[in-house]
This record gives sequence, structure tokens and C-alpha cells, in this order.
Amino acid sequence: MAKKDNRLTADLIEEQPKKKKGGFLKFFTWIVLPIMFVVAVLLVVATLMNTNVFDLGKKAIGSLPFMPTEEQQAKDAVVNNDSKIVNLQAEIQEKEAEITQLQKKLDTTTTEKEKLMTEKEQLQFEIEKLNREQDEVKRDFNDILSTFDKMSPKAAAPVLINMSDTEALRILTNLKPDKLAAILEKMDAKDAAKYTELMAKQ
Repeated sequence: MAKKDNRLTADLIEEQPKKKKGGFLKFFTWIVLPIMFVVAVLLVVATLMNTNVFDLGKKAIGSLPFMPTEEQQAKDAVVNNDSKIVNLQAEIQEKEAEITQLQKKLDTTTTEKEKLMTEKEQLQFEIEKLNREQDEVKRDFNDILSTFDKMSPKAAAPVLINMSDTEALRILTNLKPDKLAAILEKMDAKDAAKYTELMAKQ
């Protein structure tokens, strides 16, 4: 009995896939093939009647309520293009504003650079002038120093006493030691002590 039940079950399992295959084959044979045949016949008839089936299809699809017409699509394209043009014009204006700002910054920077160059040239001129004046002062001082070097200590001592302490000290510190000693000997003890003290502080 159990063997018979097992055979029945096995037969049912084998028959089920056959039924499925047979169902698909019937569907294809009875529905799909006839539809394809009718479509082919309609295409042949339409060709003989000089009718463009694809244009008719487009018109039929266009007449559907949820499908936009070509006119509507054209209007939508114009609206989209208009909005793109407005956006691009806004971008152009922004870029032009940025360019204007950058140009102003560049002009300001150029003006500042020219101003700094002018100031630099003036400073260089002043430095050169001061160097020339310093050279002249050095030459003048060297001339004065050479004059004191040639003077006798007796004549040089009173001249130095009548000068300002700064000038006298400058000359005394640049004299040769033997000449300095000889000039200090010819001064009053008080003046000699004052100049010796000032020289010691330097």
C-alpha cells in the first residue's frame, strides 16, 4: 500500500512540470502567435494603403489624456529655455560684478605699488644725500683734525676750551696720544681734568 502511494506521488510530481510547460505552450500558441499574425497583416495592409503606422501610433499616444502633445512639449521646452537663459544672465551679471571688484582691487594695488615705489625712490635719494653730507662732514672734520695736529699745543689748548664740550671731546679723542698729552699740559688743571674725565666716560 505504501509502495502504491509513493508511486502516485512520484507520478504527480512528474506530471506537474509537464502541465506547466503545456500551459505556456498553449498560451503562446493560442494568444501570442495570433496577435503577431494580426499585427503583421495590419502592417502589410497599412503599407499597401500608404499609411504610416508609426505616425498614427504617435498621434494615438499624443491623444491620450495623460500624454503631453507636441505643442505642449514645445511650450515646455520654451519655458525651460527661458528659465535657463534667465539663470545664465544672472550668472553673467555676478561674474561681471566679480570682475569689476577684482579690477578695482587691481587698480588700488597698482596705485599703492606706484606710491610705494615713489616713496622708495625719495628715501633712496635722502639716503644718498645724507651719505654725501656725512662724507662732507667727515672731510671737514678730518681737515679740522689735521689743522689741530699741525697747531702747537699752546695755540690749540685755548681754542679747544672755547669750543663746546662735544666738539672738543670729538677732536681730543681723535688726536694722537703724544699730541693729546701735549695739549692737556697747556690747559688749566681744571679744564684738563674735565676733558680727561669726559674721555674716560666714553
